[in-house]
Amino acid sequence: MQRRMTGLALDLLARLEHRVVAIRARRRWSRLQALGMRIGRNVVLPPSTWVDVAHCYLISIGDRCHFGPQCLILAHDAQMDEFLDAGRLGRVVIGEGCRIGARCVILCNVEIGAGSIVEAGSVVSTSLPPGTYCAGSPARVVCSVTEHAERLTKAASGHPVLVREAGSTTLDLAGDRPLTP
Repeated sequence: MQRRMTGLALDLLARLEHRVVAIRARRRWSRLQALGMRIGRNVVLPPSTWVDVAHCYLISIGDRCHFGPQCLILAHDAQMDEFLDAGRLGRVVIGEGCRIGARCVILCNVEIGAGSIVEAGSVVSTSLPPGTYCAGSPARVVCSVTEHAERLTKAASGHPVLVREAGSTTLDLAGDRPLTP
């Protein structure tokens, strides 16, 4: 009985923590929008994503973008302050439907084209065309998103595949079913 009560109490605390984190995230993004940052609809920005608050009015994120944890978005570069007594400011534009992997760094004066995928750990220092799969430090175009999807499908053929259907998730050990989102 005591284990059950402890489990219920922990579940309640977990739900409460989740709500508090969600409220804090909404407040944070609302504050950034009030400072001039454009954030589209259905954007996934984890609380660990760091945004250049001092210059957030130069940052624009399109609809349906997803960010992995611990990303860094900078609209300024103060690296040269010591030598030139001047820093750089620049816009950061992230197009609609982009997927930005965990721990990516996006520097100023960059535009990431709509529908692009940036691999985890990449440093985006130059603009990237739409519909491309990019990786590296600095991030470079590897292939198109379509080619990347074909490579993933080919690599997954013959291997166990996690298939999600209405209301359930199953593991197809034969690997003969197509990948489904």
